[in-house]
Amino acid sequence: MNYIIFDLEYNQQHPDDINPSEPKPPLLFEIIQIGAIKLTKDLKAISVFNSLVKPNIHLKLHPYVENLTKINMDDLNKSPNFKSVYIDFINFIGKEENILVVWGSSDIKELIKNIEFYNLDSSKISNKYIDIQSYASKLFKLPKGQKISLKNAVEALNIPVEGEFHDAFFDAHYTAEVFKSIYTKKLSPSTFIKSTEKRPKVKKEKLDSQALIKEFEKIYNRKMSKEEVKMIRLAYFMGKTKQFILNDE
Repeated sequence: MNYIIFDLEYNQQHPDDINPSEPKPPLLFEIIQIGAIKLTKDLKAISVFNSLVKPNIHLKLHPYVENLTKINMDDLNKSPNFKSVYIDFINFIGKEENILVVWGSSDIKELIKNIEFYNLDSSKISNKYIDIQSYASKLFKLPKGQKISLKNAVEALNIPVEGEFHDAFFDAHYTAEVFKSIYTKKLSPSTFIKSTEKRPKVKKEKLDSQALIKEFEKIYNRKMSKEEVKMIRLAYFMGKTKQFILNDE
């Protein structure tokens, strides 16, 4: 069994290209870099992965992304496309059982969205993961709802800084180092459901108020007063809560 610690950088629509009258892009966050470290169950690094990804949707770098990641379009345009990078990434992961380790669960969600956008097979991506950011936030006793940043966790644990943050490969490296520093056997993986595995949504039911009131008027052979209409509707919705259901013993 191995741990796959990975990180992503993504691009989004350039502000100059946003037109409120046009539909949103088919992929809001397009992956432009994947970085990963493979650890054995004994937490020994055995392989690394790092690749930029040539964009297909957002062909201009968002200024914020460019400033944050220091990635430029010249390098991206020389890079392989997502399909090629994904095949290489799957080969890097290998066929052994593995657990994903991420700094926040959003990278898993966006990875799956990108995979499914290109109609690629997401079944090769493990659905077991450890969100090490959540564990680190609890370890450092942050208030509920707050999450520690990767940089702050690295500094708090005295992990040597070897490269820029917001580079997918170095962020994966730092995530791996934090993981190794705070690892315990109590770090059990969670499971996420891919969109293709989600149960179909149950169609919401809507009350036909007029038909309900008419039925009562037929029963009583008279028009219901406003107060009675309110009571009927209230009784209907109280019944839907099932709080007055008697269970057979």
